[in-house]
Amino acid sequence: MYSKYSDEELIGLLKANQQKALSALYSRYWDKMLVVALNRLDNLEIAEECVQNVFLSLWKRRHALVLSNAVSTYLAVAVKYQVIKQMDKIYRRKLGDDFIYFLPSESPSADAYVLEKELLEKVAEAVERLPEKCRIVFLMSREDNMTNKQIASDLGVSEKTVEAHITKAIKSLRSDLAMIPPILIHLFL
Repeated sequence: MYSKYSDEELIGLLKANQQKALSALYSRYWDKMLVVALNRLDNLEIAEECVQNVFLSLWKRRHALVLSNAVSTYLAVAVKYQVIKQMDKIYRRKLGDDFIYFLPSESPSADAYVLEKELLEKVAEAVERLPEKCRIVFLMSREDNMTNKQIASDLGVSEKTVEAHITKAIKSLRSDLAMIPPILIHLFL
């Protein structure tokens, strides 16, 4: 029954403490989020932990959750932040215990949540300003994790056209998001 609800309806049910709504979102997005995490981490266990952490956070923050973008966008960004945290942990381990005291705390602050929200809004606004075909191709590539070949087949265009749209989108977004540190832009593009 819950699988038939839209993402927005599921978020509303989630806010009303419906655990089955979380399960439906979990079923709907688990695979996509795992692919994103696994592509960056190359470790299945750590990638699964990242995705689990996102859903745990979603449940814990359900009452205060305000989404200005699509649920898929929110989850994609959240999993990318989890990947960054995991990469940071891996990096810290490589540095060794002697250097740990030089690094900042891992606990998320209120500033991190505000930054996340602002960053999501800026990225969404920049994506919305893209020309329609360019935006569609970019979202299929980044949010749906489709290959250029799949996108070309779905839209009935050549792979070169898909590549051109993605290149144009990335250039445009980098220009629009010039104020954001490059490492964060790389995570979205």
